Amino acid sequence: MNEPRPLSLFAGFGVELEYMIVDARSLSVRAIADEILCATAENLLGEVDRGEIGWSNELVAHVVELKVNEPAPDLAALPALFQKNIREINSLLAKKGARLMPSGMHPWMDPESETRLWPHEFSEVYRAFDRIFGCQGHGWANLQSAHLNLPFANDEEFARLHAAVRLVLPILPALSASSPVVEGQATGLLDNRLEVYRTNARKIASVTGKVIPEAAFSQADYQTQILEPLYAEIAPHDPERVLQHEWLNARGAIARFSRNTIEIRVLDVQECPLADVAICAAIIALLRALVAGRFASLAQQQAVAVEPLASIFLTTIRSADDAVIYDDDYLKLFGYPGESGTVGELWKHLFAALPELTNEASPWRGPLETIVNEGPLARRIMDALPDNDLETIYEELCRCLDEGELFHAFS
Repeated sequence: MNEPRPLSLFAGFGVELEYMIVDARSLSVRAIADEILCATAENLLGEVDRGEIGWSNELVAHVVELKVNEPAPDLAALPALFQKNIREINSLLAKKGARLMPSGMHPWMDPESETRLWPHEFSEVYRAFDRIFGCQGHGWANLQSAHLNLPFANDEEFARLHAAVRLVLPILPALSASSPVVEGQATGLLDNRLEVYRTNARKIASVTGKVIPEAAFSQADYQTQILEPLYAEIAPHDPERVLQHEWLNARGAIARFSRNTIEIRVLDVQECPLADVAICAAIIALLRALVAGRFASLAQQQAVAVEPLASIFLTTIRSADDAVIYDDDYLKLFGYPGESGTVGELWKHLFAALPELTNEASPWRGPLETIVNEGPLARRIMDALPDNDLETIYEELCRCLDEGELFHAFS
């Protein structure tokens, strides 16, 4: 049989959402993902096929991942599909006195004492990560994300898509930051998941780099600039070559040439799938515009170095929508009229230029208006904190996840 042809740009989308399992009453983490996944699958693989959506696990035993089993031609049906599966998992967990909790990090988990690595399929990979990096930390054991996978058919399409993705990555935390609290304390950063993520592999610096990928616009250049140096640096620590695969690359967007996709990894998971998929829709609409050359030419997009993008990214990790961009060359790439502006103002400009996201017929209008007007989930959590304890807020977030509702700060 002939191999299926790879999808072209924007012909299908893969979405993955990670949630933590917590005690139904105390909301502390419960490392029982294998009891749910393995029992449901009737094997120790931990892969559960529920038709259009699959359930699985990665690294630690208190996390469940939901993902589309095949690329979705559009996003409209995904919130309801994910929501149905969340309710099913919550029904299973309820029998064990547990439930799913959203957001990018557990707000009071102590990973040093509460981490249990996944002991089943793929465990040799997780043991290798633990041996080299030590996975008893927030950057490994306490971070839940949403991943968006975007296809490309050939080198020419990869070049256009990778150029656009690199430009968009620095401003995504302004929409998706949902992790303002670590070990019971608000840290002053709105996206602590990305702060720990960017440093979790510092022993082998080329694993994450500066999170923003290098300016590589062909498979050959990507191999030369990113993957080969990464494999060479980790080789002395990985003599059995367990980790020397393209998924070892932990930049904020990684090329998966084995399946012709770019996977965006900088998104904190939100309070319900509607919010996650709305953010994915916003990213896709912006990438379509960039790939079409609507705001800037391909040459202008490809000319941007890592350093200025990484600088904006770090600022956005801290302040999300309130982060100020002073780089007018960057702003011009999106047709922004000012010499400086906040990332939130930039997104308002972009939404005005992409009316398909916010017109009355758009399913994304409501959630995106909440994010633009009230701030990303991290800001809404912080707005609720002065008059509420963490348990009350995260109990409400668990309810939002089960009911498929957006979270609004309350007093």
